[in-house]
Formats: sequence, C-alpha cells, structure tokens
Amino acid sequence: MKPRRTPLSRHFSRRWRRFATASAATLLICTQPLAAAPVSKPGDEFFAMTRSIDLLGEVYKGVSQGYVDPVDVSEFMYSGIDGMLNQLDPYTSFLDETQSNELDEITSGQYSGIGITIGVFSDNLFITSVIDGQPAAKAGLQTGDQIVAIDGIPVKSKPLDDVRSAIKGASGTTVRLMIRKDGQGASKLISVTRGEIRVTTVPYAGLFGSSAYVQFNSFGEHSRNELTAAIRAIREQAARNKVTVNGIVLDLRGNPGGLLTSAVEVAALFVEKNSRIVSTKGRTDESEEVFLTKTDPLEPSLPLVLLIDGDSASASEILSGAIQELDRGVILGENSFGKGLVQSVITLPYDHILKVTTAKYYTPSGRLIQKPLSRDDAHRKVVLSTGAADSTKVFYTRNRRKVYGGGGIRPDVVAKADSLSEYRHALERDGLLFRYAAQFHQKHPAIQLKQLPTEPVYGEFSRFLEKEKYAFRSKAQKNLDSLKTLVQKDVSGDDRELAGQLDALDKAFAASTRRSLSRDSLRITAALHREIMRHYDDKAALRKNIEDDPVAAKAFALLADPKRYQSLLKP
Repeated sequence: MKPRRTPLSRHFSRRWRRFATASAATLLICTQPLAAAPVSKPGDEFFAMTRSIDLLGEVYKGVSQGYVDPVDVSEFMYSGIDGMLNQLDPYTSFLDETQSNELDEITSGQYSGIGITIGVFSDNLFITSVIDGQPAAKAGLQTGDQIVAIDGIPVKSKPLDDVRSAIKGASGTTVRLMIRKDGQGASKLISVTRGEIRVTTVPYAGLFGSSAYVQFNSFGEHSRNELTAAIRAIREQAARNKVTVNGIVLDLRGNPGGLLTSAVEVAALFVEKNSRIVSTKGRTDESEEVFLTKTDPLEPSLPLVLLIDGDSASASEILSGAIQELDRGVILGENSFGKGLVQSVITLPYDHILKVTTAKYYTPSGRLIQKPLSRDDAHRKVVLSTGAADSTKVFYTRNRRKVYGGGGIRPDVVAKADSLSEYRHALERDGLLFRYAAQFHQKHPAIQLKQLPTEPVYGEFSRFLEKEKYAFRSKAQKNLDSLKTLVQKDVSGDDRELAGQLDALDKAFAASTRRSLSRDSLRITAALHREIMRHYDDKAALRKNIEDDPVAAKAFALLADPKRYQSLLKP
C-alpha cells in the first residue's frame, strides 16, 4: 500500500465526532511502500508498537465477542480510534468512507450539486444563499425560498446532513425541489439539473474611494488566479474613473486557511521573487522544508493592509506573518487564531483516511504561530514533547521591528469589530432577521434598493416579532427565572416578602432590557437593511456591509495617510 500524504494548512472546527473539515491538497509527497520493520528487540520502539497492536486487537476481539449486549463492531473500532487520536491534537482525525467522500469534495474545491447553502429556522428549511451562474440560480431559486420536499420526500425535521446529501448528486442528474417562494404562499415544483460547482475564494472585491478592497475567505487551488483577476478588475475600474489607487485592503477575517502552497502563491503577488514565506519542520531537523516565492510580484510596492481576527487561521497566518516580517504591509485587526500545525492526509484500506499532524510551520523569522495546546495528561501522558512556543521570545522583521510568537499573529494596529448585542445575537441565531427579510421580499418583489432606507422596517419588524409571539429575555432575566424556580422548590412556607423582592427585580430587569432594545434599534435597523438587500442583490449587501464596517474604515483611513502607514513599518 502506498500512503497518499498531503500536507494541509487550515483550521478545522470539529463538525463531526470523527471528522474535522479538511482543506484541499497542498503538496503531494511521494513515498515508497512502507518498509518492513526490523526485527524487534525488547525495549525498542518497534517491539512496543507490536505489543500495543496485539493488546489492542485482543481487547477489541474480547469485548466484541463477549460483551453482555450486542456491539456494533465497526462503531466500536471507530470509537477506539477516536479515543487514541483525541489524546494528540484537535486536528488529527480518522475519516470513514462517507467522510472521506466529503473530504474529496473539499480538497478538490468542487462538488456536484446545484449551488446553494441551506439553513433551518423554526423547523423549516430555507435557502440562505445562491451562487450566481450555477444551476439553482439558473432555475430561478432565490435566497429566502423555503424547501418543502426533495424528490417528493418532505424535509421537515430531517437532519441537515441528510438534506445536503439528497440535494447533491452526479452532475447531469436532476433533483426535484418543492419550493415556497420566500417561505410564503403555495408550493411550486422546480426541477434543477445538477452540475459541477466551484466556489470562488474571493466573494467580493471593489473600489472604495481610492482604496482597493478584496474579501478573501479561503486558500484554494485557484486563489492566486482569482485574486489576480480581482486586483486587475479594480485597477481597470479605477482607470475608468480616473482614480489613483492608494493601496489594497486584503480581508482575511474569518479565513480558516486552506492550501499551504496557495498561501505562498498569494504572498508572491506582493513580495519579491525568492522571498522566504514559510518553513515546515517535523520531528527531525532533516524534515525541514522551506517555501520560497517563485514568480515576480503583481503589486510589488502598492501599500497593503491585511485584516485579521480570531478566526483567521493557518494559511491566513502564514500569509499575514510573512507580509508582516518582510515589512511588505501592515496587519490590522485582532490577534489571529494561532494554528501552526500542518496535517497530512494518508489513505487507508477500505476508502478510509487518516488526517494526522506531521509538521509545524514557522514564519520567515522562525516564529511558531501555534498557540499552546491543552492536554489532559492526568491519566496517561501520550505526547512526550510539545515544543511549545515561548511568547516572550523576541523575533525581528526585515526592518528590525519586534514581533512575538507564542500563539497567533499580533496585529500592528489593533482594531476590534463591534460585538453583537445579546438581542441581535438572539435574533440572528433564531433566523428572525432572515425570515423577516424573506417576507419583505415577497411583499416588495420589485423595490429599488435606493428606496430601502425610507422604508419603516424597524416598526414592521417589531410587528413581525409580535405576530411570531417572540419575546426576548436577557441572560439576566433567564437567570432570575432559574432562581425563582429554585426558590419555589427549596423555600418552605409562604414567603411573600421574598416573592415580592424577586418580582421587583424581574420588573427592574425588564425595564433594563427595554432600554437596551431601544438603544440597539439603530443597529438592528442597519442589520435589517443589509439582510433585506441580500435577498435582492448579494453583492450590494456585501458592499453595504463593508461600508458599515468600522474595521474596514480604519484600514481605508490608514491607506489615506501615507506618512502614518510608512511609520508603522519602521522600528
């Protein structure tokens, strides 16, 4: 068997117990068939491995055959593998046949489907976005449409993964969707022919005043070409408008990473040829591999600002770390995630896959960006050495500016995004902004977006919430509800004084909540406008979101101040 080993550089949240979403292949490492192990001797590592495998097999066989209740032998084995890998790090995981198929879709950057994203609100399935030019858009499906049934099978209460699987299928085949437009009115049957879907890594790019802005949400096989096309299009737009571009804002916020080689290719658009971008190193010094840029830059000198936040990870950190240390641009935002581990994909028998951490990556100055991992070593110490980064150690950029390791990239300019209020978070979590926007679109199918600011949406939205019987209770009010329940159970007798005090406190909390909602009305109105715009024109909504973004505004202001920009690149 020849293992296929593919180093990956991406942060993965565990969406399954056994599977963390993986990125596309970064580099194929060709390996020879595994050599036969030398004759084992007591005390050496090979003997310990052989002994451990024998013990594991005997335990598995003994429990599978002798346990008092029937055991699913496959799930039992998977659980054992999960238990072993959970002792290592969050990114090492085992994928069974089904999960391996999904990995193939992500690693290729393409899948067979119709080009939509879906979500469940109030137990109903809705289309939350439609990719332009793809089969769903061509068939007339829109953001806000409710999916009632797929191929004649009702979808209510079905797991979301099952729904996705039903929508996907071989290119050229047909899926029949029963749709309620904007979640309203009678159902309509729409047949959609599946096709090959490729999702761009540049969802939006445009000119804001004199500044180019590019939203960059992952690193894939086509990212360099997509980013190049976006920058050239902005240059052409600026030329038509007779505008001199003062710089580029590359937005990496929320970008979990992707291909390591893509990060190097993207960096090559901005730094001189043969620049060191990143290096990876495994257990031994001999395993070190250095990645240099191989092409001349597209924009070698145009001022550059990279936006990062706590969800910018892995390949995003490779790019931002290199740009920072080569003093090619300014990093603005919040500390990045701190994922400095590289995974390799190893194919196993029966279409299974092992995704295992095989190396750590280092910035040009030698910084390890991986944040410390917490492990429970109280029972058994599995990992013998972590090589944790020292957050106090000083590294230097090309211009001798000080930078630090120990967990993520620290921005040159700190700029925090506005946090969501508790009320707005609840509205978005429950899909109420989305559902109201869908109803608004159904009532006003042909409204001009420039008329939207004059629409009394906040008052209508309040009436919509009343119709939905939605009553917001703050965290403090919910805690008081729990306290009331506890008091009713544990306090004996008729304690009217205590009950009166709790009621008074409840009224005070309610008044405080009403004041908070009133203060939040302008932000809720702005959020409603952006969500409504998304149901008419997704690009217009993205632009509006950037125009309202205080962090992006700080980036544009920095590019408009060349003196300050240059001062930030000096010690």
